[in-house]
Amino acid sequence: MAGRFAQAADAPTSVQPPASTSYDGAAIDALFDRSIVIDALSADEDWGDLVFEAVKRSGLTAIQTSLANQDLTVAQRDLKEWQGRFDTYPDRLMKVVRGREIAEAKKTGRLGVVLGFQNATMIGSSVKNLDVLHAAGTRCIQLTYNARNLLGDGCTERTNAGLSDFGVDIVQRMNELRIVVDLSHCGEQTSKDGIAFSRLPAAFTHTMCKAIHDHVRAKSDELLKAMAAKGGMIGVATLGYFIGPTPGTSFDDYLRHVDHAVKVAGIDHVGVASDYAIRGIEATATRESWYVPRLKSFKPIYNVRWPPWIKELDPPDRFRTIAHGLARRGYKTGDIEKIIGGNWARYFTEVLGN
Repeated sequence: MAGRFAQAADAPTSVQPPASTSYDGAAIDALFDRSIVIDALSADEDWGDLVFEAVKRSGLTAIQTSLANQDLTVAQRDLKEWQGRFDTYPDRLMKVVRGREIAEAKKTGRLGVVLGFQNATMIGSSVKNLDVLHAAGTRCIQLTYNARNLLGDGCTERTNAGLSDFGVDIVQRMNELRIVVDLSHCGEQTSKDGIAFSRLPAAFTHTMCKAIHDHVRAKSDELLKAMAAKGGMIGVATLGYFIGPTPGTSFDDYLRHVDHAVKVAGIDHVGVASDYAIRGIEATATRESWYVPRLKSFKPIYNVRWPPWIKELDPPDRFRTIAHGLARRGYKTGDIEKIIGGNWARYFTEVLGN
């Protein structure tokens, strides 16, 4: 329901608990520890002991992270810096360029990293630049950020134009190279076009449900259904002001988004994402360093607020918390495994190749 923090429809019958179901916290911890856990959008950090301690606490198997995208030179510099991290910490980090490497990261106790960009500005006006980025390890590109670029309109743009001819060309080449087509920040029509024109399944790596909270970054049920119909993925982001309109937005509100996404798109097409650092926002940012700059760079309709987090979902172990929350709501263990990472692992294998 537009303009309101709407009540979620009932969760699908496949995840409703039978009357005899009882919650077993120890069993969920064991499930979480043996599962593949994937954060489909994690902010970059100053990698060092504090971050690696947070990684260990998080239980993460892999992340997709966001690199600088101002232009090709800046993007190449950031890709080179990431390669330096992989070289410096070969026992802790693993560059993921094929789907099978996620399982390998889990087996070897390393954090798998899918290198991605939250805008296509670094491509410039040449499709050939995609090959340069791919060769350096890029495996995910968001077609637009909030505003319009050469490919299409972002979600805060005044207009609602779809993909340009150049944007269609970019999607086709991304498919050939096996780069994930990410539509998280794209406008409605650009999202529709991205799903339709992509031969391989596209993704909303970090989004939420417009039917639950009508934020400009949220996706409509029509888009969620279209994404699932093409085999794509929907990562439900844990950022508080994406989930509800007030500082009182709760963990339960987050789970309502997951419930709704599962109902609309199906259990095989829903995953998790954070959209901030593994250590959390409270541990890595202040009002002045996080909130104030966003007031200048985001339009008022973005409704940025401080603090931006949900208290249960800010610490590194947020995905373990989600697993427990899903279990309390009656989700079966196999479905919990899918949501916390199994679906993303399958998706990355299909799109990136095995």
